[in-house]
Amino acid sequence: MTDTTTATAEFSVSRSFKAPRAQIWQAWTSREGLSRWWGPKGWDLHVAQFDFRVGGVFHYSMAQGGQTMWGRFVYREIAAPERLVFISSFANEAGDVTRAPFSTTWPLEVLNVLTLSEIADGTRVDLRAGPINATADELEFFEGMRDSMRQGFTGTFDNLDALLARS
Repeated sequence: MTDTTTATAEFSVSRSFKAPRAQIWQAWTSREGLSRWWGPKGWDLHVAQFDFRVGGVFHYSMAQGGQTMWGRFVYREIAAPERLVFISSFANEAGDVTRAPFSTTWPLEVLNVLTLSEIADGTRVDLRAGPINATADELEFFEGMRDSMRQGFTGTFDNLDALLARS
């Protein structure tokens, strides 16, 4: 990771999919693709802005049971079809970075490095993430959220798996 991320704060998750890398790349890098699977299981996603280029923004809201949360990615590196680097943050409706609705010590910015690798029967997705420009309290909170993040990405990747199975 880069910036001021510490190695101990890095979170990683991997999953193999029975789909070609190009199809998974499209799901991660298109407005339509992301709108059909990104986010926790059971949440509805609305794309407010999608500008897929270095420096561009994916700004979205997720809603479930009367609760709405906003988020955004800012793309830092695009190397099709194998690597995508972006900063994720919670946001408000205008797209400004905000604190997470569940904690005042969740890091404001998380650097994500996505790698897609071809394997014998499909594609392996590896995602590494770590806070950048974070305080000691933010790093500690992030560290304590590993199980929750793993659970969240399991559901999100289940959504992607279901989308790929329908395609």
